[in-house]
Amino acid sequence: MRILIIEDDRDAAAYLTKAFKEAGHVVDVAHDGVTGYDMALEGGYEVAIVDRMLPKMDGLTLIGALRGQKNETPILILSALGQVDDRVKGLRAGGDDYLAKPYAFSELLARVETLARRRPAGAPEETVYRVGDLTLDRLSHKVTRRGEEIVLQPREFRLLEYLMQNAGKVVTRTMLLEHVWDYHFDPQTNVIDVHVSRLRAKIDRDFDAPLLTTVRGAGYMIRDGAR
Repeated sequence: MRILIIEDDRDAAAYLTKAFKEAGHVVDVAHDGVTGYDMALEGGYEVAIVDRMLPKMDGLTLIGALRGQKNETPILILSALGQVDDRVKGLRAGGDDYLAKPYAFSELLARVETLARRRPAGAPEETVYRVGDLTLDRLSHKVTRRGEEIVLQPREFRLLEYLMQNAGKVVTRTMLLEHVWDYHFDPQTNVIDVHVSRLRAKIDRDFDAPLLTTVRGAGYMIRDGAR
């Protein structure tokens, strides 16, 4: 999972970054509202964690501006302002969840993972994904490249589907374990490496331009022109 943390307290941000990375997630940090707003607009985050009291642009203004731009990234507000009225204002501003400080990281992690599984209300469900000349049809379970059909096993299909859903983004091993294998722990096997190797052989081996690449120390990425 890729998480954006918008928090001006650098010690708090460093703690969250370390904790989420230890949990297997990818983290970006912004220390003021304007920078956080710009980063969130670029997209690619499963969840944003936003403090309310931020320099340059406060958290509620930031959330309202994102929603005004039709940005539907799930947002959890993490704030020392924890009274009922504070929580109500946060949710009405466009926040999806609200957790008051101090907090237990285990609860924060559970809430973030829950938000990441939600589909934004009214979001259309894509049935066909394309990366370069590679096409995956979710309804027919058909995969083609340059019009040539590629036969995949069910797990290979799910793996490719998830990679193409996140085309151009780094997909971590933890994300694959959770979304493709439904594991919420590391089985300490090379199951991912084996399936990625098989998938790469099928979609890249007989073609000039590789699409699937390994991002050393981070995970995998599928994109047009991967090298």
